[in-house]
Amino acid sequence: MAAWGSLRRLPRLAALGVALAAAVGVSGSAAVSAEGEPVVRASLLPRFDVRKDVQRFGSLDYVGGFSYASSDPRLMGVSSIRLTKDRSEFLAVTDTGYWFSGTIRRDEAGRPIGIDEAALSPILGVNGMPRVKKKGDADAEGLAITGDRVLVSYERTPRIESFARPARLADVANERPRTIPAPIPRKELRSNAGMETIAVSPRDGRIVVITEQSLDENGDLFAAILGAGGGVFKVKRDGPWHVTDGAFLPDGDLVLLERRYEGFGRVGMRLRRIEGGSIRPGALVDGPVLIDADLSQEIDNMEGLDASVGADGSTYLTLVSDNNGSFFQRNLFLEFRLTDQTAQAPSD
Repeated sequence: MAAWGSLRRLPRLAALGVALAAAVGVSGSAAVSAEGEPVVRASLLPRFDVRKDVQRFGSLDYVGGFSYASSDPRLMGVSSIRLTKDRSEFLAVTDTGYWFSGTIRRDEAGRPIGIDEAALSPILGVNGMPRVKKKGDADAEGLAITGDRVLVSYERTPRIESFARPARLADVANERPRTIPAPIPRKELRSNAGMETIAVSPRDGRIVVITEQSLDENGDLFAAILGAGGGVFKVKRDGPWHVTDGAFLPDGDLVLLERRYEGFGRVGMRLRRIEGGSIRPGALVDGPVLIDADLSQEIDNMEGLDASVGADGSTYLTLVSDNNGSFFQRNLFLEFRLTDQTAQAPSD
């Protein structure tokens, strides 16, 4: 493991700045998938810290996770993920214009160990045609599921689209969207730094969008609450951190996933918790950091976050990364248990 730790600190040849070598001492597994869909190979990550065997990281306990790959070139760019209520299935979007769905395979202890029944399908436009050939139109960054709708936010050509939610989430691939008016003025959305996050509160159904790096005159992030009674609010920006996704906890607080990249080897990931009651039009919101990780832990280009409630009543946070289609980066699926909260999800 010493050699593995040394390799992890080498300069990256791709966007993250560190070349990721093949993992030593982790087991692999291959998922069984339907004909014509990707077979997903998984390599377990029994530890989050590559230097020492510890479980607690800030306010979180590491449950387990894996890196995954496929020979199907479409499986790249995962930017947001949502789990079903029983935590057995997921729906994700990619910034190349695809839906990615499947089931999560777990061991007897409930730790995630792989992906089965994987499926990739192009996200359709209002005309029923895929957008995968136009990066500006295909750049799906945020995903939310509310009631009978599935919402997707796009960054480069900024917009929010609403799809009918089918009984089986994977069947959303057959749906055409309708466009929802953007709640943030177009002039305030910076190029390739616009609406990165869309999330729905399980407490009151509020839908919020948050930008990655669209800043106001004070250097804070534009954000907004959708719908009647909504409006623009701001999120306090902290130094080099960029918001890449967000998810509401069962108690109504919002957790933001943030990423920093400051050159070769200087890569980080953190989670920040925003009090739900502070989110209102005109407000400037901020909150404590739950975890702050760097390349001494198993992180990559972390892009997606979801919160869910397990059978034990604990709140779990699921994180995924975007490998940018690079040989030197990884698709990661990580799961943590929030240690300072045990809360049942609101009833439907």
